[in-house]
Amino acid sequence: MNRYAWWKYLIIAVALFVGFVYTLPNFFGEAPAVQLSSGKATVKLDASAVGTVESALKQAGITADFVEFDNGSVKARFPDTDTQLKARDAIRRAFNPDPADEHYIVALNLLSRSPHWLRALHAHPMYLGLDLRGGVHFLMQVDMKAALTQKVESLSSDIRTQLRDKDIRHGGIRREGDTIQIRFRDEATREQALRLVGNLADLAWVPGSDAGDLTLVGSLKPTSMRTIQEQALKQNITTLHNRINELGVAEPVIQQQGLDRVVVQLPGVQDTARAKDIIGRTATLEVRMVDDSAEAQAALAGGPVPFGTERYLERGGVPIIVKRQVVLTGENLTDAQPGFDENHEAAVHLTLDSRGARIFKDVTRENINKRMAILLFEKGKGEVVTAPVIRGEIGGGRVQISGRMSTEEAADTALLLRAGSLAAPMEIIEERTVGPSLGADNIKMGFDSLMYGFIAISVFMILYYMLFGVFSTIALTVNLFLLVAVLSMLQATLTLPGIAAIALTLGMAIDSNVLINERVREELRAGAAPQSAINAGYEHAWATILDSNVTTLIAGLALLAFGSGPVRGFAVVHCLGILTSMFSAVFFSRGLVNLWYGRQKKLKGVAIGQVWKPQE
Repeated sequence: MNRYAWWKYLIIAVALFVGFVYTLPNFFGEAPAVQLSSGKATVKLDASAVGTVESALKQAGITADFVEFDNGSVKARFPDTDTQLKARDAIRRAFNPDPADEHYIVALNLLSRSPHWLRALHAHPMYLGLDLRGGVHFLMQVDMKAALTQKVESLSSDIRTQLRDKDIRHGGIRREGDTIQIRFRDEATREQALRLVGNLADLAWVPGSDAGDLTLVGSLKPTSMRTIQEQALKQNITTLHNRINELGVAEPVIQQQGLDRVVVQLPGVQDTARAKDIIGRTATLEVRMVDDSAEAQAALAGGPVPFGTERYLERGGVPIIVKRQVVLTGENLTDAQPGFDENHEAAVHLTLDSRGARIFKDVTRENINKRMAILLFEKGKGEVVTAPVIRGEIGGGRVQISGRMSTEEAADTALLLRAGSLAAPMEIIEERTVGPSLGADNIKMGFDSLMYGFIAISVFMILYYMLFGVFSTIALTVNLFLLVAVLSMLQATLTLPGIAAIALTLGMAIDSNVLINERVREELRAGAAPQSAINAGYEHAWATILDSNVTTLIAGLALLAFGSGPVRGFAVVHCLGILTSMFSAVFFSRGLVNLWYGRQKKLKGVAIGQVWKPQE
């Protein structure tokens, strides 16, 4: 009657083993570390870099706990923060001899002190939020001058298109700083152009003359400049949100500081180098036409670059001359996904908006058999990803980037472009790890309250329910271990509200045992035999436990679906705690009772505290 089959005990044993193994890393704490990663899509890092890192540390007289290659980066752990900072400088000098052109990212990090055999089992400690663990703090400076320059460049391109569509002849359009100058040969043409471009609300136009030509000089209005700068800051914050969401960082803090700075705090990140790479990169896409004229060919041979063009390098290091005029930018992108081209090579598939699709269709129709360059700008430096020959008109708004690109590189490029281009370049001017925002005292109080609550519950259960109280306390301990193990396996972020959810889970879990114990007592009062009372107590209490937990789980799922920030962190722990408590309070605790009492055929009584029987 009260016996478990062997496979049920096997399930309990496996659950205990898994719970113990995946809870264990949380007790070792963390140590300061330095992480080395590739800083450019074209630069790859392999296991041979471990030897270089070890040599650099040895020359600097620094001893690391270990140096290992993991997931495309090299990680070195150190005993204290002073050694960590010295090691970062030594590794940076070894891998980035030219500070102006950094090919590798050297970032501060925190690594678990867990032994190697736990890491081999992918047993990692759970993430802790900024209020418990702290994280990485970035202060980023937005280049507002570049934002204005990009806006003026976009306006000059629109003006050129409008004048061409209306067949208004001009002597050239040139951008000078934050102004646009248009040249004309006669007054009538200038007046016609002024009526057209005067509709642009962002520019104020002033007629003039230069070297015998009539000119129109347009400059950004002060109100427009302020609006552009505000929009650039907002777009950059939105883009950072998108990029960090792609990284899967839980509960990031991204907020404006002053007029041109953004604070980014990433709680519980393990790969800070990866985060710094994605956040710090200013990847923007530009489509330009290639200049294949005789002057351009002479420039490739070492001559001067023709007016209105620039020299860039293709992926293989081959120079190429492209025109300054930008046909399309990343602002015209609506989606970017990694994939493969017709030759089964890695590629990035782009989807353009309606304006971009129209422009791309017109440009490809007018430049058949000419080359078009697709440039990717990262950290202020441009590189030609591919420069194919236009074979025909391309419509539909779907474009493909390919050309000697790895699968990982295609995924990274698509991530950056899909998350949105930055409205203005950003530079990380401060990087540091931040301590717990609530202070060590508040954290200690949170964990102490959880511990004291657990002790109080255990003492009450043991005094009131005797041996059954001991079973309940053991089941409560298992529930806590399983909950921490699940949070660690899912790499969920635990915050101070999450600790409150754990305390609530303990109360709900013990409530299930109270229902079971009281039901067993009721059966004993009714005169049932001890074995029958145990069986009936668990069977009859199960329906009540299930109903109460399901209704509470529904409320937790609602918080998870519609909540954000600390509320969402509370809901995650709350929902997981309900599931683990149903396993420990019912399945596991009955296994203990069956193991203790199940094999006693002539059981005369059970240690469940005082049972008051009704007087006859």
